Amino acid sequence: MNKAEYFLRMFAYDDWANRQSLDSLKSSSAPMKSASVMSHVISAERLWLERLKREKQSLAVWPELSFEECETHLADLAGAWREYITGVPSDDYSKPVSYTNSKGEEWSTNVEDILTHVLMHSAHHRGQIAFDLRASGQTPAYTDFIHAARQGILD
Repeated sequence: MNKAEYFLRMFAYDDWANRQSLDSLKSSSAPMKSASVMSHVISAERLWLERLKREKQSLAVWPELSFEECETHLADLAGAWREYITGVPSDDYSKPVSYTNSKGEEWSTNVEDILTHVLMHSAHHRGQIAFDLRASGQTPAYTDFIHAARQGILD
């Protein structure tokens, strides 16, 4: 499996897991904190894609998105990530991308590390959402990678 195939598979999982988390929020009396975290996941994914594409930031880092807006953004992001990853030449994964973070600091990070960060950042926050739902007596989405693989979602 080459890097593009790997990241396409990982972002397919990420999209599925994000949608599962959003669905669990929509079908519960979700704590406001969890809805805010879901909005942040979406915003951060868009922000990193915009950095990779050298585009202007379009959302606040912690926006207040409705569940409907979350759904729209997730659908758009799924296609945008596929388009971006399929367009990256294999030798560009190690090339640095320069950007300014939300603190105004300038950084340069290679494409592969940015893509890996996006996946881990989203998984981290989905875990917070699951914890928050469980702590409030509700059942969070089952978003484990192995569950997606077993279900054939990533084939």
